[in-house]
Amino acid sequence: MIELPVDLPAELVPLSWLLGVWEGSGVIDYVIGDDSVTHEFGQRISFSHDGLSHLNYTSSTWLFPVDPDTETTPLVDEMGYWRISRPLGDGDAGPGMLPATGTRPFTNPAAVETLRNDAGGFDIEVSLVHPDGVSELYLGQVKGPRVDLATDAVMRTQGAKPYAAATRLYGLVDAHLLWAWDIAALGQELRTHASARLAKVE
Repeated sequence: MIELPVDLPAELVPLSWLLGVWEGSGVIDYVIGDDSVTHEFGQRISFSHDGLSHLNYTSSTWLFPVDPDTETTPLVDEMGYWRISRPLGDGDAGPGMLPATGTRPFTNPAAVETLRNDAGGFDIEVSLVHPDGVSELYLGQVKGPRVDLATDAVMRTQGAKPYAAATRLYGLVDAHLLWAWDIAALGQELRTHASARLAKVE
């Protein structure tokens, strides 16, 4: 059973099953030239909210050593924001640090229901930033305990490695958060990259 925080904004109810801290392990499986890179990793993901109409997201990963007597190796981090896709108006803060000037919209379940799409889910936007110079904007939908995402835009700094597109899938299965991530990188077409199974720890 999913317990909703009493201060949860109504807009976040469709994403509420993601809230919390999740930890577990997964596998990287990616082909580079004639070689296949396969490695087990650990991951800790946090979804939280600060009373606004978005989820805060952070992820940290580390490689498990081949030698069990060796320490784990930090891998990559990412952070970002998840929100229901809708036009922003006077009741929303921004741009920049400008405060809202109107009544906050979508503050009750009936109002949020008007945002449901033709497929019965809710369109969402996910912005992610990586420390290696890559920023991603994903568009997709949440429908029940499942999220499907595909990049709408990828920005890279001059020194970042080639990375063109990605898709991500998240789902709640037997009280575990399962995800899969496909990427088009290093001059290749979209292909399997990594997946994991995480348990809720907080």
